[in-house]
Amino acid sequence: MKMETEHQAVIIGNGDFPTSPFALKVLNEATYVVCCDGGANEYIRKGYVPDAIVGDGDSLADDIKQQHKEIIHYNPCQETNDQTKAVNFLIEKGFKNITIIGATGKREDHTLGNISLLVDYMRMGVNIRTYTDYGIFTPCHDTQQFSSFAHQQVSIFNISATHLNSVGLQYPIYDFNNWWQGTLNEATTSSFTIEAQGDYIVFTTYEKK
Repeated sequence: MKMETEHQAVIIGNGDFPTSPFALKVLNEATYVVCCDGGANEYIRKGYVPDAIVGDGDSLADDIKQQHKEIIHYNPCQETNDQTKAVNFLIEKGFKNITIIGATGKREDHTLGNISLLVDYMRMGVNIRTYTDYGIFTPCHDTQQFSSFAHQQVSIFNISATHLNSVGLQYPIYDFNNWWQGTLNEATTSSFTIEAQGDYIVFTTYEKK
């Protein structure tokens, strides 16, 4: 799958700030940067200023609240998280290509929640991915083809898909009913295809094993 870079927005979460050159390259090339509340703390203290800060304000440092109040968009809703608030904010601005970084680390429950929400965003019509320090989470619907390389590590997390099959992976896949069952696969060539009916999430590493 290929994500267009034109009008590319990046969301910075309040997890671990990325150190991977792959994630940082996406951030540096972003057209528009939104920080999820506390994600602004480290980003701003590194010398940058986002285009917007979105969230309920509970993890935003007091000095940043004062110095950058003109770009803060408070959303006190407790029925969803700040990552989703940032996605909705960008959709309202017309962005369709969104990358999330800083969504993993610190708290495992937040990490799992943030990853699972990618399918919801895809269903909203957004072309979206999450970049970590190790690879990329991509939500998928039905059959999808990925560019790859030999020995690239691949994991498939089934959400609602049936008739799962793969071409170009080391090990056969099936209709997984538990997330661990689709982990630790491997690409064998320059592309692989996941055949499916329904929704799933694919994780691909930046480097080969």
